[in-house]
Order: sequence, then structure tokens, then C-alpha cells
Amino acid sequence: MRVGIVSDSHGEIENLRKAARWLIDNQNVEVIIHLGDNYDDTSVLENLGVRIVKVPGVFSGYYQDTDIPNRVVETFNGRKVLITHTECCHENDLPDDIKPEELVSKKAVDVVLYGHTHIPRIEQRQSALYINPGHLKTEDKKGYPPTIAVVDFKDQISVNIFNLMSKSIQSKTFNDLRKT
Repeated sequence: MRVGIVSDSHGEIENLRKAARWLIDNQNVEVIIHLGDNYDDTSVLENLGVRIVKVPGVFSGYYQDTDIPNRVVETFNGRKVLITHTECCHENDLPDDIKPEELVSKKAVDVVLYGHTHIPRIEQRQSALYINPGHLKTEDKKGYPPTIAVVDFKDQISVNIFNLMSKSIQSKTFNDLRKT
């Protein structure tokens, strides 16, 4: 299963729309995950013919709404995936929010998808693979261009992070992650 991941759109609707179209048309993703900042931006992802999974950013009013989950665990091809805006607990978490550190330490998830930092990253820590797709801002004060990720969940997990403008790529494959 191929999953497209975006984060930190911050009102850059055209970049989010461009990313979604490219993920669907060129990467054949079946799911697009939005990792927060700005929750309302995801309205442009509706009616694209793929499943959308989204969580709010930690400074969003939606983050304090108990009817909207701040973190979600999904399963893709037997892999447990935590979908969250931050890679660890945050001061704005609600009391009943899922605690990423606990899930990883208990080996209850294989992959942690997170945003917040605007820094694209693929790394294995402890027993989990951590993936941050970066951000979708045209200009960002941290100096990183807008990027998106594609994760291919097969027997191994392949991760590609693409520069939204140039489509240059950072790629890693993980063969040794267990299936839950």
C-alpha cells in the first residue's frame, strides 16, 4: 500500500493541492495523511478519490476539541503506524491523548509519522521508524524547501521524500522492521 504524507501546510492551499494531485497522479497513493497545521486546509483534499487521514497541529483550536483525535494509530499492510503532529508528548496534549513515547517503548507501533518541525527526516530510533515529510510553505525560516513523503508498505518499508518544486528525492528502504 502506498501512502502520501504531507504536513504543515499553513494556509498554502495551492501547494497542498499540487502535492495531493502529484501524489495521486504520479505516485499512485491510496491514502493521503495530513499531519497538522492547518487542519482546515484539508478541505481541498476532499473528493480526490483517495482516503484522507488527518490530525490537528498542537496550537490549533481543534487540538483541544475532544471530538477530534490528536493522534491516531492506523494499520497499513500489517504495520502499526502512529499519526501525530509531534513525535512526542506536548504541553497542549489532552489528558487522554495517546502518548507516542509509550507506544514506541512498548513496541506497539512500527512507524511514527509526525510533522511540526518543518524538517524532513527519515530515521530509525529504538524499534520504530520515524518519518517527517517536512512542510508545504513556499518559504520557510528554517531554510528547507516544501517537501512531501511517500511510504510504500510492502514486506519492507520504502520511504521517499520529494522536494515539491523540483521532485528531487531522498530515499530509504527498511528491510529489518518487524511486522506486528
